[in-house]
Amino acid sequence: MQRDPKYKIVVKFIEDKIRSGELSVGDRIPSVNAFKIRFPISRSSIFLAMEELKSRGIIEAEPAVGYYVRSESINVQEKVLLLFNELNAFKEELYLSFLEAIGPDASVDIMFHHYDRRVFETLLREAEGKYTSYVLMPGKFRGLSSTLSRIKGRIFLLDHYHADLRGLYPAIGQDFDRDTYDALVEGLPRVRKYDTLVLVQREAKEPEERYDGIKRFSDEYGFSSMLIPSVNDSPIRLGTLYLTADDRELVNLIKIAERDNLEIGKDFGIISYNDTPLKEVICGGIATLSTDFRKMGRTMAALITDSTPTTPIQTIRNPWMLLPRRSL
Repeated sequence: MQRDPKYKIVVKFIEDKIRSGELSVGDRIPSVNAFKIRFPISRSSIFLAMEELKSRGIIEAEPAVGYYVRSESINVQEKVLLLFNELNAFKEELYLSFLEAIGPDASVDIMFHHYDRRVFETLLREAEGKYTSYVLMPGKFRGLSSTLSRIKGRIFLLDHYHADLRGLYPAIGQDFDRDTYDALVEGLPRVRKYDTLVLVQREAKEPEERYDGIKRFSDEYGFSSMLIPSVNDSPIRLGTLYLTADDRELVNLIKIAERDNLEIGKDFGIISYNDTPLKEVICGGIATLSTDFRKMGRTMAALITDSTPTTPIQTIRNPWMLLPRRSL
């Protein structure tokens, strides 16, 4: 049987004192020197215990004075920060499934950086040392290694992150290139109705890897392909399959089809990224390519609860699904 690390002796001592009522909120706890005398462990082990108790929100440090009890919630084993890029319907599904799966022994805070790197780094700096685990959606931010290396706590990457972080931290996310390519291959019998594939994507936050998958598929199976920022009010190209993650562009396509008396799924096709209940019913059904955000949340919770310091770093590809409705 594997023994607990030595620093856990100090953690358990504080927990027992709080549980018995000998320590309560605001009370000072013994100094590092006092613990060194009481327990046959090194100062570094004692500091590790202090860091764990701080990250779980149980104690707080007061400069030049020492440590005091901040919370009596000793059942909280994990204190997790979710630093998301934004909140939308898909991220809300992810968040709720994560909360459900992480269980009652974890405390979870959620913050948003809205694709602003300065906000991302400021929030992370202010949260440093206050959490046991940091679940981050850095998106396209490059060169974060030095910033993340200063964090005392476990770091997990979620959904979309730049390739320079791959393999450095446990992660679960979408493989936008491969998912798009595989979905088009799966839907090939329907896709063959068209001769051109167009990705409609302009926002800087969206992953370019989607077009990499479209281009690879097109080259291998004999289609033309292009990337455009918007359909605007331009005439729809007949025989074209449009792929878009922006619901505003989806609406534009539907409006133009109605204006020009074109039939979606016959004169041209649509695949919309990220499924919603509304897409099941509008225009007889809009085909979607979507990852399973609820599964992503559950898998991230399992990564946190099951990981130990010796667990190998995993990069997990979240499953995708193509729903080939009438628009395809």
